[in-house]
This record gives sequence, structure tokens and C-alpha cells, in this order.
Amino acid sequence: MGDEGNEFHRVLVGSATERLLQLQPGELVLDVACGNGQFSRRLAALGARVVAFDLSEAFIRRAGFRSEQYRDAIEYLVLDATEREALRGLGRARFDAAVSCMALMDIRDLDPLFAALRELLKPRGRFVFSVNHPAFATPHAKRLTEFDDTTGEEAYSWKIRDYITPQAHEGVGIVGQPRPQTYFHRPLHLLLESAFHNGFVLDGLEEPVYELPSETGRRPWSLLTGVPQALVCRLQLR
Repeated sequence: MGDEGNEFHRVLVGSATERLLQLQPGELVLDVACGNGQFSRRLAALGARVVAFDLSEAFIRRAGFRSEQYRDAIEYLVLDATEREALRGLGRARFDAAVSCMALMDIRDLDPLFAALRELLKPRGRFVFSVNHPAFATPHAKRLTEFDDTTGEEAYSWKIRDYITPQAHEGVGIVGQPRPQTYFHRPLHLLLESAFHNGFVLDGLEEPVYELPSETGRRPWSLLTGVPQALVCRLQLR
């Protein structure tokens, strides 16, 4: 990820999240599963105050090391997004907004998080999150390549099966990571079920795509310029 985010974040996720978040200077934002703090630093640069947490102590150490210039604007904590009581300790109706960049699909149980966010956010507070697009980045998706003998052109598509079944599977989020991680695939109705149950409504959504093939070409889905691999949603408390 580095300081500025990888290509996927820069091209697809980051800008869509900022548009939906509609951040106002001085707002207090909770960054859920912040990783190395890349988006926390971006929020601070835009004028927000940030409380950011992650389950990984290593991530939080790296986030703090990378965020020296924002140490007055960002507070990093080690917390588990599935521990509702621990999250409630952050303060009732304290936050103007919350964000989570490409992390909800890494969390086994979303109910505690949404129950906590209902209490942590101010009235009409908003939560913007991004995930692998559940309709296209499914566990068994296959890339297909078609070759036209006449023109010599190649066309790419996805073969999708078993979208509707929630399931855990292993995958790689960053090329070169030391071991696979567990992803939790959820169809849309299950992804949003906990949010709706806890009083959130969906009032913004983007499905960003690559307008041109990937700069690096390391990811096969980056060649499918018409198929979204990320979903970015804005939820608001009723």
C-alpha cells in the first residue's frame, strides 16, 4: 500500500470513497480496519480528525510510524471490529462519519460492528465502505479470454457461479504477502442485512471501473474495463 495506496486504491476505491463521504473540515471520522493508515492520513490531509483502529498490532505500529506529520490529527488503536463492547468504549454519538476501505469482506461477523456504529455515530451519521464487488469478485470467478482470428483482438470476460451462497475462502489481497488471508463472500442482501437491521439506509453507491487497462497489468481483472471489481456504499442512520 505504501504512503499513497496501491493502484487499486488510487484508481478505484479512494476517489469514490471521498466523493460519497463528502467530508467537511474538522469532522471526526472513525477509520475501521485502517491497515497501515493510508486512508487515515488522507482524511487528516483533507482536514478531518481521525480515530483509526485495526486488529493487527503490526499494522498499527506501521501506521504510527508513517503518520508522524499527522500525530495531532490521528489516534491509532488496536481494536477488534467484532467486539461490540470494546468499540462502544470509543464514545456514544461521538463521530460525524465512519469509513472502511476494503475490509468488511475480511471480517467474519458484521453484526457487532454495525450495532456499535449505530451508537458511535451522531444522528444522521454516515458510514462509507468499500469491498470486493460481491456480484463479480466471487470465490469461483474465472477470467475468460476470447481471441478473434480475423482481427487478432483479444476480449476478456468473467465466468461467475454460485454468487448467492455465503462462504469463506482463502485469497491474496496484496501481491507478495507472506500467506493467504480468509475472505468472507456475502451476496448483497447479506452484506447489507446488518446495516438495515441497525437503522441504516443506503443512500449512495458507486461501482468504479478501470477506464483503461491497469498501469501494471499484474491483475487480470484490470483488463475488464467494463466490469466493476469494487463496490463503494454510503449508509446513513435514519
